[in-house]
Amino acid sequence: QVQLVESGGGLVQAGGSLRLSCAASGRTFRNYAMDWLRQAPGKEREFVAAISRNGISTIYADSVKGRFTISRDNAKNTLYLQMNSLEPDDTATYYCAAKATYTIVASTTEYDSWGQGTQVTVSS
Repeated sequence: QVQLVESGGGLVQAGGSLRLSCAASGRTFRNYAMDWLRQAPGKEREFVAAISRNGISTIYADSVKGRFTISRDNAKNTLYLQMNSLEPDDTATYYCAAKATYTIVASTTEYDSWGQGTQVTVSS
């Protein structure tokens, strides 16, 4: 399995930006489609965005479309999530997750590996 470590979370005011990173080690990073998910206290885990193995294909949840951008650097074994125009409803723990598939879908299950999460708090 690939090991994943997120970073870049923090406290930001509404309208601000953050960039999350997810560093991968172990198995070959480029063999995994990668997702970002989030979970707020008392709420279900929510799909945020996904990116294909080669970085060409991406999909987003409607709630973040146009504000968040998922990207990856396979040479650096790193996944990113650029978050702009943040809103208080974006407050959650954000997780990166790996899936050894060729296609990407908006889902919250059947991952091969998860990170430990990074907290994002958006104040109003």
